Amino acid sequence: MTSDQTSSRARTLSDIAKLAGVHPGTVSRALANSPMVNPETRARIQTLASQHGFRPNQMASRLRTQKTNVVGVVVPLGHEKRQHLSDPFFMTIMGHLADALTEGGYDIMLSRVIPDADDWLERIVDSGMLDGVLLIGQSDQFDTIERVAARYRPLVVWGSRVEGQRHCSVGVDNRLGGRLAGRRLIERGCRQIAFFGETKTLELAHRYAGLQDACAEAGIAPPVSCATHLASDVMTSEITAHLDRLYGAIDGIAAASDVIAMRIVRVLADRGIAVPQGMPVVGFDDLPLANHIVPRLTTIRQDVALGASLMIRALFERMRGDDTDSVVMAPELIERDSA
Repeated sequence: MTSDQTSSRARTLSDIAKLAGVHPGTVSRALANSPMVNPETRARIQTLASQHGFRPNQMASRLRTQKTNVVGVVVPLGHEKRQHLSDPFFMTIMGHLADALTEGGYDIMLSRVIPDADDWLERIVDSGMLDGVLLIGQSDQFDTIERVAARYRPLVVWGSRVEGQRHCSVGVDNRLGGRLAGRRLIERGCRQIAFFGETKTLELAHRYAGLQDACAEAGIAPPVSCATHLASDVMTSEITAHLDRLYGAIDGIAAASDVIAMRIVRVLADRGIAVPQGMPVVGFDDLPLANHIVPRLTTIRQDVALGASLMIRALFERMRGDDTDSVVMAPELIERDSA
């Protein structure tokens, strides 16, 4: 492009309006494909804009419409400050959410948040940068989420549901999932089961409670709780320490997640202990990796793809001002080689 062409290039809505012989408001509506503009006029304006390489000022448009077309996807880590977004579960659900949001015409603002004050979520929803917020997990921030949900409608959370909660959550019945894991191990003849995971978060606490239910139903000893973090830098050492302390005293393991279960299988293999012959292991999530490790992982499936689509649907409805109820999905035992 020559300097003369550059200097004559239309740079504002008013410039395009002068060339088209219309009001700047007509240009704005035409570039937004508004049906209020005559199709012939709309096409002529869009052609002029294309010829001049004109792009509307998105910030100004957002100020006018009071919409940002941006949705926040937030991962709160009050309970697990060392966990990263590269965790396979986060990557799986974020992939489904990102696909659905971009197909719906929204940009994504992704945040990994270590809550540093009681108002961390207020700062996000009141930023003016977002049309809605999706939280991946409740962490140990249930009360904060409840407080914000009482006044901020376009908020949907992946996690457990408890009776009477205000916020809209989508997730699996974690307690039933824990019960299914326990029953599978008990069917194999296990009589002293260990739970590898932490119980500070609502979802994992419910999974442990379900395992306790299964043991009580069978009339066997309660499960042994083995605190195991989801952070990869300490997970292996914690699993190793638990097995050093308990091997020979336990005969089955229910893991709080597939990631923990897969790490347990590796630690056992390093010790020459076969799975499931020497120690059956059940995971939780049914991540894509669960069907590709050796041995393939028996696990409790939560349908992450379905859950993500339900979260998006609920968020869009709430952004329109509609009410939506929480959704509790049914877990499913996926029987493979590890148990």
